Amino acid sequence: MGNCHTVGPNEALVVSGGCCGSDQKTYVVGGWSWAWWLISDIQRITLEIMTLQPKCDDVETAEGVAITVTGVAQVKVMTENELLGYACEQFLGKSVVEIKSVILQTLEGHLRAILGTLTVEQIYQDRDKFASLVREVASPDVGRMGIEILSFTIKDVYDKVDYLSSLGKAQTAAVQRDADIGVAEAERDAGIREAECKREMMDVKFLADTKMADSKRELEMQKASFNQEVNTKKAEAQLAYELQGAKEQQKIRLEEIEIEVVQRKKQITIEEKEVIRTEMELVATVKRPAEAEAYKMQQLAEGQKIKTVLTAQAESDKIRLIGEAEASSIEAVGKAEAEKMRLKAEAYQQYGEAAKTALVLEALPLIASKVAAPLSRTSEIVILSGDGSRVTGEVNRLLAELPVSVNALTGVDLTKIPLLQKMMSSQCQSAI
Repeated sequence: MGNCHTVGPNEALVVSGGCCGSDQKTYVVGGWSWAWWLISDIQRITLEIMTLQPKCDDVETAEGVAITVTGVAQVKVMTENELLGYACEQFLGKSVVEIKSVILQTLEGHLRAILGTLTVEQIYQDRDKFASLVREVASPDVGRMGIEILSFTIKDVYDKVDYLSSLGKAQTAAVQRDADIGVAEAERDAGIREAECKREMMDVKFLADTKMADSKRELEMQKASFNQEVNTKKAEAQLAYELQGAKEQQKIRLEEIEIEVVQRKKQITIEEKEVIRTEMELVATVKRPAEAEAYKMQQLAEGQKIKTVLTAQAESDKIRLIGEAEASSIEAVGKAEAEKMRLKAEAYQQYGEAAKTALVLEALPLIASKVAAPLSRTSEIVILSGDGSRVTGEVNRLLAELPVSVNALTGVDLTKIPLLQKMMSSQCQSAI
């Protein structure tokens, strides 16, 4: 038993083995084939076009210039039985990527070898010839693999040392030079031919102009004769027209003058009314408010003046009344003090010397307390002296000076009081 296998035109079917143990291979392209189970081996190989992009980096040419060349190649497996057999021997069972890799390495090897035999100028200036040479050299090798090179073109040629750029500049300069020379020669030839043509043209034109001038002169003479008659009639008609036009223009001007006089009168009337209106407006908007403002400022000034006068009068009355009150108060106080002093004087006169002495003695404790007030905050007084009698002498001296101080303050002589005389005489004796 077996199966029927079919393939399209883009694949080849390879059937190996048969019913009698044969190892013969059958190739089917775009058809079908019968295969026995467990006996026949079925494999496929692609017939589609494969695009390769060979590239050789920094390959030295015959002159030693390193250039980089990239190309594009279209290849496919050939369908003839013998060549298809070669392809199956090489690539059967491999993927498309593997097939491309093998062919690409082959093309790049030939491309690199051919680059080493050519100059940069030969490669750059005639790329088609260079591509054809690569194709011719590589076709036998890839043909033995059953591969056909459908096309091969050079995509790009460049270098890293600007050799091609310099070559292009030199070529451009040479082409530009040749073009300038060609243009100059062409312009020279064209100028010579143009001068000859102009001379011939001027000769013909001169003859034509002469004939035209003669004809034109005769025509102008006839036209002048006709124009003289026509202009005479035109002048007469124009004078009549201008005269009538002047009369009509004079009438129009008179009417315009009358209209202008009326308009001027109306304009004067309007301007007079406008002046009156402006004057009234100024009176209403400037003069009246200014007068009102002036009257207001005058009244305010008068009021301020009256206020100031009244304030000053009130202040002076206040000061005068205060002064009178203070004077009356001082007078009353003075009178009271005088009366008090007079009464005291009378009382002192009635009391006599004993009363005065009693008053002084009554005042002495108060005086002593005021004098001793600072000493009240002193916790201890220490008198430094090595002699005891000296301390006693100092105390007695203070007591002896006391009547003199009282007499100076009050006018009372304590030494005339009998009691104090006894005390002082006893102190003096004890001191002696």
